[in-house]
Amino acid sequence: MDTCNPETRSRIMARVRGKDTQPELRLRRMLHGMGYRYRLHVGGLPGKPDIVFPSRRKIVFMHGCFWHGHRCRAGQKRPASNTAYWDVKLAKNTTRDKCNRRRLRELGWRVLVIWECQMRDEARLGKRLVDFLES
Repeated sequence: MDTCNPETRSRIMARVRGKDTQPELRLRRMLHGMGYRYRLHVGGLPGKPDIVFPSRRKIVFMHGCFWHGHRCRAGQKRPASNTAYWDVKLAKNTTRDKCNRRRLRELGWRVLVIWECQMRDEARLGKRLVDFLES
C-alpha cells in the first residue's frame, strides 16, 4: 500500500530526473576541470550516453545505484510497497543497460560506467577517469 495519495506520488516522481542529475553534473564539472571536453546525451548512440568523447571513441555513463541496480547497499534496496512493479522495472533497466553497452562496444566504442556511490572518493574516481580516457 502506498503511503502517499496519487497526486503527492505524482509530484514526487515528476521530480526524478533522467539527465542533468546532481551526480552527473559533479562528474561533468570534474572532467571539465581536468581539461577534458565532451558531448552530452548523444541521441544517435544506443542508450543516449551521458558523456561522449567522440575523438577518443569513449563513453561514460553516470548511473544512479538504485535505478540501475548496483550491487551496493543503495542499489539493492527496494521499495516496500508495489514490489512486483519495482522488481520488473529495475530488472528491465539493468537488462537495457547491458544491451546498450554491448551494442556500443560492437560499434567500436569503449564504455565506462560510473556509479553514484563511487562519487564519494573523488581522488580515486579522477584516477579511474584518467586511466580510462588516456588508455
